[in-house]
Amino acid sequence: MDSIIELQRQNHEELERFERGLSSLLSRNQPTHEAKLQTEHKASQILDRIQSRALTLNSLYQDEDARKAEINSLSAPAQANDLSEFYSRLVKIQEHHAKYPDSVPGGFDLEIAALLDEPNQEEEEYEEEDPVSLLFSGEESYGKYVDLYAHHTAYTNLKNIGKRPGYLQYLDLLLAAQFDPVHNNLPKETRFSKDYEIYIQNLYAYLLSFAKRTQPLVDVDTQQQEAEADFNKLWEARELSGWEENKSQVSANGNGSAGIWCAACTYLLLAIVIIGSRPAMKGQKQYAKQTVYDAHLTSKKHIKAAARQDVTGAPPPNPNGTPTPTTAPTITKSSVSARIRNSARLTHLVTSLLVSVISTMNDTKSNVERRFSLTAREREQELLDQAKPPPPPPTATNGPEEEEEEEERIYNPLKLPLGWDGKPIPYWLYKLHGLGVEYRCEICSDHVYMGRKNFDRHFQESRHAFGMRALGLPNTKHFHEITRIEDALALAEKLKQEGRHEIFEQETMEELEDDEGNVYNRKTYEDLKKQGLI
Repeated sequence: MDSIIELQRQNHEELERFERGLSSLLSRNQPTHEAKLQTEHKASQILDRIQSRALTLNSLYQDEDARKAEINSLSAPAQANDLSEFYSRLVKIQEHHAKYPDSVPGGFDLEIAALLDEPNQEEEEYEEEDPVSLLFSGEESYGKYVDLYAHHTAYTNLKNIGKRPGYLQYLDLLLAAQFDPVHNNLPKETRFSKDYEIYIQNLYAYLLSFAKRTQPLVDVDTQQQEAEADFNKLWEARELSGWEENKSQVSANGNGSAGIWCAACTYLLLAIVIIGSRPAMKGQKQYAKQTVYDAHLTSKKHIKAAARQDVTGAPPPNPNGTPTPTTAPTITKSSVSARIRNSARLTHLVTSLLVSVISTMNDTKSNVERRFSLTAREREQELLDQAKPPPPPPTATNGPEEEEEEEERIYNPLKLPLGWDGKPIPYWLYKLHGLGVEYRCEICSDHVYMGRKNFDRHFQESRHAFGMRALGLPNTKHFHEITRIEDALALAEKLKQEGRHEIFEQETMEELEDDEGNVYNRKTYEDLKKQGLI
């Protein structure tokens, strides 16, 4: 239909139905992380459709001429029995249905039903692939964790970063962004390099994509625009820490390296190259320190170069006949400054993105630590458990059955642990086993164990074993009952000294007899045997 009034009515109806559908979608109970993320992505799609309908309505209302013409055509005609407009529109409708006899009238109903359809609501012969799961890699685990292994490799390949950090240390460096700008501890020659710009650009692209995939209802683009506006203000005011001397340290030689160079000696080098007494030399005469530059001012070569510059007044001409370009160093210097500004801008934007995903970063660090403490068999079992399909949702029960379940709810005000039958154990058994006594282990990151049995069992579990490996100690029987880090280190040192003493006693107290019946201790016997006296 071509009626503008009908189009406005249709868009208003679709807007209202989309809003009701969005309300019902967000009011559902989402027990798992996967279901919550699926709901947020569907809600984002509905919001996009609402926005497109609103823009269409706005353009229709601004078309005053078409609205006025439509209203005039629908108004009462001059003659009472003039139904020509009605019959002309009826003919158009009949022609449309005659041309498309199999058209489905409920296209919008199918669209909104597909958006509001709950997963696993109907049993189907085939399992439909989840489109949201295709957005994440296996390491990201449906958006629960970040996958920064490639960026960690790129970071460790940067120059002048000191000791190469491991993956956990790299995550700690990124977690420090909630207090200071990210990578603020790197030297300036590293942050001003081209490799750092490529690294920080790839890291920014990944974090921006991850934030959009895991937070579909958050306007990430607007947040980034605000962060970029904040960066522009700080850059103009030169208030960015670590980037203050970025313009003064860029030399005019075009390679963006920091240093001091002498113009007179540069002219002398150019003249020598033009004459042909030496091959072409790249760059200017540079000095790493101010003291070296001051010392060279009194040298014969500099005095000769300064005198030559005073006589000529300009650099020697190009042997090809074209004048020597004077703007090339300035252009190169500006390009280097633009690259440094781009690195600073990306660093500022990455810091703002890391703050928004700080909880995911903490979960990623905990997951990496947990996986380091697992054995190969446990990791394989974990992958098999993840590959299993999720259990189906519980089916709705009838009213009487629900009332019976409510009556069978267990009354447990003391929060007693449950037994094998699913009921709380007796209070006397709870006191007998000492389940109300807390045992804290400093090696397990101050984890609290309830009851002596659980405390004794935890010394052979993965959490305590990981803590002992972090201290560089073996998880042997000697360290049983040791919960403080200081005591564990002291015991390890004591065991080391006792082991040396036992070796010494074995060498001095053990006696051996030669072929003639002479008795020696082990050390004397081995020395005489080496000398060939026995």
